[in-house]
Amino acid sequence: MQASQAQAIETAIRQYITESILFSKTYPYSDDASLLENGVIDSMNVMELVLFLEENLGIQVEDHEIIPENFDSVSKLADFVKAKQAIAA
Repeated sequence: MQASQAQAIETAIRQYITESILFSKTYPYSDDASLLENGVIDSMNVMELVLFLEENLGIQVEDHEIIPENFDSVSKLADFVKAKQAIAA
């Protein structure tokens, strides 16, 4: 995967969280910051993120994949999406 494509995934995730969860214009955290520890997302937000990933980034998220290792930061989410896209390709 090209770097620009990977950056596009992180940008899309960051933008979604900023606009739809934080209701803000800027994302105040690093891409490695814990979304859970910083109180950015709760269980409902996780489900919204799953829908966003499936509808906009073309992956299918299985129930057993909804774990902090995959959903706890922008970087972890992007890595998860990249891995899912690579498997599907």
